[in-house]
Order: sequence, then structure tokens, then C-alpha cells
Amino acid sequence: MSVSTAAADQTFCAPLPVLGRDVTVPLVTGGEVTYAALDYAASAPALQRVWDDVAAYAPYYGSVHRGAGYLSQLSTDLFENARRTVAEFLDCRGDDQVVFTRSTTDSLNLLAATLPADCQVFVFETEHHASLLPWKDARVTYLDAPRTPQQAVTALERALADRDPYGPALVCVTGASNVTGELWPVRELAAAAHAHGARIVLDAAQLAPHHPVSVRDLDVDWVAFSGHKLYAPFGSGVLAGRADWLREAEPYLAGGGASRKVTRRTNGGVDVEWHESAARHEAGSPNVIGAYSIASACKALTEAGFDTLVARERYLIEKVREGLAEVPEVRVLSLFGDDAPRVGVISFVVEGWNSSHFAAALSAEYGIGVRDGLFCAHPLVRTLLGSDPQTQGECGAPEAAPGEKSLNAIRVSFGAGTPDEHVERFVRAVKELVRDGAKWNYRTEEGRCVPAV
Repeated sequence: MSVSTAAADQTFCAPLPVLGRDVTVPLVTGGEVTYAALDYAASAPALQRVWDDVAAYAPYYGSVHRGAGYLSQLSTDLFENARRTVAEFLDCRGDDQVVFTRSTTDSLNLLAATLPADCQVFVFETEHHASLLPWKDARVTYLDAPRTPQQAVTALERALADRDPYGPALVCVTGASNVTGELWPVRELAAAAHAHGARIVLDAAQLAPHHPVSVRDLDVDWVAFSGHKLYAPFGSGVLAGRADWLREAEPYLAGGGASRKVTRRTNGGVDVEWHESAARHEAGSPNVIGAYSIASACKALTEAGFDTLVARERYLIEKVREGLAEVPEVRVLSLFGDDAPRVGVISFVVEGWNSSHFAAALSAEYGIGVRDGLFCAHPLVRTLLGSDPQTQGECGAPEAAPGEKSLNAIRVSFGAGTPDEHVERFVRAVKELVRDGAKWNYRTEEGRCVPAV
């Protein structure tokens, strides 16, 4: 179905109000334009609703779990209610724990610290570094990039069946790729893991902002995500799921809040009794505003309705993909093929262009913010680009001048706050740059391509 037909057949919800929607930026060619934020996969703009909720609470800020005063009690209730809201948003099981962290990266490092002895970890090379790298104290099996969802399931089943010794195991998998946007067969991978006595953690950093995530329905053991991708401010994240490994492990951080009782020994030492609740891994004064902002975002997305949000995003995805398909020099990166379901994340390369140069021109000449580089998923991007996946690279742009070949890609990403005009301007800009070239001269400065002045 074409974009025009889809638009005629369905009425879409309006973009959700987000911060920065009216910000204007200067163009090197003169004048200003409303900024088109098309880097949602890195950090989505905060919802206006979330910002308003945080601003309304700010005067009542108080110490959580540590005071008898009214503001302290109010803040404690707000913090714990946020935990319940997140549990409802994720459709958690009754005995699951919701731990507030700093980010997806922090959540998965926390889980890595709780692994039982001799645990084996299985992870595809396609993962973001947040889920590829935390398992340094475990035996890790890195699986090659699959080319179909079924190939992913088959590869995991084979690896789990062949593991030796047959002890505790954990599978880590993304819900939606931060490079291609493609949805992964999470439910089927969870079934394969459980059939072979393994557990599974879902990296939902790119999935939760775009699709409903049900711990029960997907049958995953844990889920991790970040607030700054879920339309909340920076500095907050979630790890939610089974309590046993979390309860049996030493606290992720030792300190106040994690400890229930501390007593001196006669020999001068101390004995500590740690909490068994989520507080066990939340030592220190918690980020109550961060937790509250995540809960506010969860409520806002739920009330907006994922059915309508998903339908509108699919319309934008097709708008971008059809536009890029009209440019022969553009190659869109994909693991599972054109028909694979996906979220609003699309990466591509342009023949004859250095990716950093192209992204710089989009920004400087059109006011469009995208991402270029390896997207903290180096092995996957290098595999998709046909280069050696073991080649070292940087997350940012390479030391390559405009016009030189680079082993990086360009990523455009969008979501619930993206107006039609932003993706229309992006498609138009891609076509104009490929057809006419950049209007400005650019140079490399500290590894980034910037306009020459």
C-alpha cells in the first residue's frame, strides 16, 4: 500500500507535543528554520506532558525513604507509585521487581552483576554495546547476525543445546534494532531459551517507545529500557523482572538504602543485612524526578493509545522508505529484508558520499538532525556494510574528509512527536543533496565534518 493510499484509508493521531518542537536553528545558507529532530533513536525529546508533571512536582521535592516530614512522605509515595506505574506499563508478573537505574546500559550491567556462578551468556553480534559488552565476568557466546527471524531462533536453539556444561544460562536480545529498526522475534526466542533451561533479558530501549511491551505475553525474564528514549529526561532507566537472581546477589552498589540493618561486631567490623526488595540495588538517594518522569511517560503513551501511535509511525516509515527508494544512490541497511516489521529507525548509506559529510549538510543546510557513525553497534554496522566486523571503529564520525569513503552510515529516526513536515523535509533534502550536491564547503574538525567558515 502506498503512503497516499494509507493516508486516505486511515485517520492518524496528531503528533504528541514534545519539548523543542518550535526551536529554530540557523542555516549556513542564511535564515532560520524550525529544527527537525530526527534522532529519536539516540534520545527522544521529552513529552510536554512529562515536563509539565515534573515542573508541578518540583516545589514539593523531598528526601525519599528518609524523612518524616510531609514533603519527604509525598516524594516517597510518588517514587513508589512510579514503580507501580512502570510495572503496569510493562504488564509485569505479580512477584516481579522494578528497579530504577540510570539507563539501559546501567540496567544490563546491574543484571550482569547478579549472574550466578558459571552462568553462560548468549548474545547476537547485532546487539547495541549496552547489551553486547556487560557480560565480562561470564562465559559469553557471540552469535553471528541472522538474516531471517527464524534463523535467529534456530541459531539460538543450536547454541543452547550445545552448551557445555549444561548449567545456568542467560540470553540477551534486543526488541528492535537501533540500526535497522527491525523487530526481533522476542516471543519465539524466549520460548527457545526456556525450552533449553535458559533465561532471557529483553533490551527494550528501542521497542518500548514505539510498541507495547508485555513481560507476560513475551514471556521474558527481565526487560531493560531508558527514560531518555521514552520521552523522559536523561538519567533514568528501568530493570524489571524476576526477583530471585536480584535478591540473591550482592547489592549492585553498597550503601544507604540498600541496607536494612548494619551492626558492629565485637572485633570492630560490621555485619550488614541487605534489603530483599528492589531497594537492594538502589543504594543512595534515588533519582525520584527521573523515576517520576518515566512513570509520566508511561501514562502518556498508554493514554494516547499504542494502536494509533503505531499506525501513524508506520505511515511515517513508509513515507521515508518510499522517498529513499526513489534515489538509486541510497542503500537502506537491513537484516531481515524490506518486508520486516520495524519501528521508526532507518539507516542508510549514499553512494559517493562520506556519511559524516551528508549528515553535516542535512544539519547545516536544512536544519535536520540525524545521526551518523556506527551507532554503538560496531559489529552489526560493519556486517551490514560488508566490511570486516572485527575492524575497530569509533562511535562518531571517522577521520575522513568530505567526499572520502567512510565505513559509517546515516540514521534517521522518529516517533510519537514527529510532524509530517520533518520527514517530508528530510526526504526532499536527501533528493536535493544527491542530485545537486552540497551548497556549502565542509571540513573535518576533531573527527567531525563541519561547515567551513
